[in-house]
Amino acid sequence: MGAGLSMTRDGGILEPLLATGPEVGELDELQFALGEGPSGDAIATGAPVLETDLAGVAAGHRWPAFASAGAERGVRGAFAFPIGAGAAKVGVLSVYRREPGPLQADQLRDGLVCADAVFVLALDHRRGVSADLDGVIEAAFTARRAEVHQAAGRVAAQQSISVTDALALLRAHSYSSGLPLHRIATDVMADRLRLASDPDDTDSPQPELEQED
Repeated sequence: MGAGLSMTRDGGILEPLLATGPEVGELDELQFALGEGPSGDAIATGAPVLETDLAGVAAGHRWPAFASAGAERGVRGAFAFPIGAGAAKVGVLSVYRREPGPLQADQLRDGLVCADAVFVLALDHRRGVSADLDGVIEAAFTARRAEVHQAAGRVAAQQSISVTDALALLRAHSYSSGLPLHRIATDVMADRLRLASDPDDTDSPQPELEQED
C-alpha cells in the first residue's frame, strides 16, 4: 500500500512529514491526531512494532481508536521502524498494507535498511551528504506543526488547562469531526473555532469549516 515518514525533534511527539500517497498520509495524520498507534510505540521503545492485523483483537486492545479506524479503511498490516540509535531518536518509518500477516524476512530487512538509511542522512546533513534533509524537516515543522502547538497554547489559556490537555482536546475534536488536526488548529488560531473542556460548550461552526479547501 505504501509508506510514510514521521519525524521528531526530541524523541517526543511525531510529526508526519512525507507519504507515498494520500491514504498513507491520512493514516500517519490519524496516528498524530489520536496520539496512539504503532509509530508512537516504536519511537517510545526504540524497537520495530510489527502489527500483522489491525482488525485483530490484540491491535484493538493496544490502539482502540487507531486500529478501528485503520481497519475501516481496509488497512490490515501496520509496521513501524524507529529511526535512530540509542538516545538519538529522529523519527519513524511506517509501512502499511491491506493484507494481514507478518512481513517476509526480506521485507523486514528492507524496512530496517531504509530506516537506517534515513538515520544516516539525518546525521550527515551538516557534512553535505544528504539533500538538506534538515531543511526539509524544518520547513515541514514550521509550515504546519507550529500552528498545532500554537493552537494548543491558545486553548490552554482560554480554558485554564495544561497544554497537554489542550492538545488532547484538539485531537479529540479532529477525530470526532473527521477533519485533519492542522485544519482544526488553523480554525482555532483564526477564531473560527473555540474548544472547551466541556464538549457541550464547544463552539464549532461546521458549515464554515466545510466550505474551506
